[in-house]
Amino acid sequence: MGPKGWGMLPMSLKPLAGTTSRRAAALPSMLLLLAVAACSAPEQPQMPPPEVTVETVKAATIDNVIEVPGRVQAVRTADVRARVTGIVARRLYEEGSDVRAGQPLFAIDPRELQASLSASLAQAQRAEATARNARQDVDRYRPLLTDQAISKQEYDAAVARLGQADADVLQARAQVESARLNLGYATVTAPISGRARRAEVTEGALVSAAEGTLLTVIEQVNPVYVNFSQSSSEFLAIRRDMASGALSAPAIGRTRVELQLEDGSTFAQTGRLDFLDLAFDESTGAAAIRAEFPNPGTILLPGQFVRARVFAGTRANAIMVPQRAVQVGPHGGAVMVVTADNKAEARPVQLGDLRGAEWVVLSGLKPGERVIVDGLQKVQPGMPVRIATPKPAPGQPGQGQPAAAQSAAGAN
Repeated sequence: MGPKGWGMLPMSLKPLAGTTSRRAAALPSMLLLLAVAACSAPEQPQMPPPEVTVETVKAATIDNVIEVPGRVQAVRTADVRARVTGIVARRLYEEGSDVRAGQPLFAIDPRELQASLSASLAQAQRAEATARNARQDVDRYRPLLTDQAISKQEYDAAVARLGQADADVLQARAQVESARLNLGYATVTAPISGRARRAEVTEGALVSAAEGTLLTVIEQVNPVYVNFSQSSSEFLAIRRDMASGALSAPAIGRTRVELQLEDGSTFAQTGRLDFLDLAFDESTGAAAIRAEFPNPGTILLPGQFVRARVFAGTRANAIMVPQRAVQVGPHGGAVMVVTADNKAEARPVQLGDLRGAEWVVLSGLKPGERVIVDGLQKVQPGMPVRIATPKPAPGQPGQGQPAAAQSAAGAN
């Protein structure tokens, strides 16, 4: 289309003279109007501080509880071994049953032992006969020596033969006693009362006195021992706290101990410490500790794994906080404290043991400080917070409403 083509356009579509210049002149005015409108627009409302629930830290006297793993041990253990050589004829007890001291457990074939006893008795009779003859010789030689019918040398020889014969009698009698004891050992009896374990030999087995063949084991399991240990660092910490007065510990024999079994249940009986080693093991750096527990019903068995809770005195001015208020990491614990100007502050703390739903805090908090227990996910360090109003307990008047008014409202 040529220049003349513009003349062919309708007037409404033709550009007006000076339009471009007028638009350029109006642009600053429009920007100014937009800026004024933006400044006059209402500001967006700021978010209110997050609401949190706090708990005021208080100091209290609590039990000083030490939790350690332990193993059950029989109070007394006796290996029942063969004291004579022979063939096992019978087992006389029920495996796994309770036996009393002196109860027969095994019978060893006694025939060889009986024969040995008979031979010893015969030897003893022979020795006694020889001794009687030697004594008669001395009695006959004594008056002959007085009459000088025999020499002093002959008399002394007769006296010597008598002494040797008497010694042979004593030796023969000792052999008889030994043979009689061996015959008695053919019936193997329980050396102590307790629970007899399975038999290590069967009927027909050859047992040896020289090798001390093990027949069975008897263990006393009521009461029982529980063995555990304490590291040198824990020992030093307890001594330091006792010296400072923060910890009051009882004597060993009065220290109470409770047990948690492998299934998580608590053993019904309470034990007492009865032994604390005075030296630390060089390989483990720990000292051996032992507690004694009554064991009716033999719930505890030797070798069983348990967790011991040792109530080692009381700790004064201890601080405890709810478990949900503590964040535990690889470098210890931390809590959120609300400062005096209602701002959140992250606080590292040294934790003791966990008791139920509460942590024992050894350091890092002071009585009177406020710890956030609910709403932690909404809070960052340094952020202002709003403390939630405690809700009244069920059945209690609400805040700002007298009890009488609530009673009247309930009646209506």
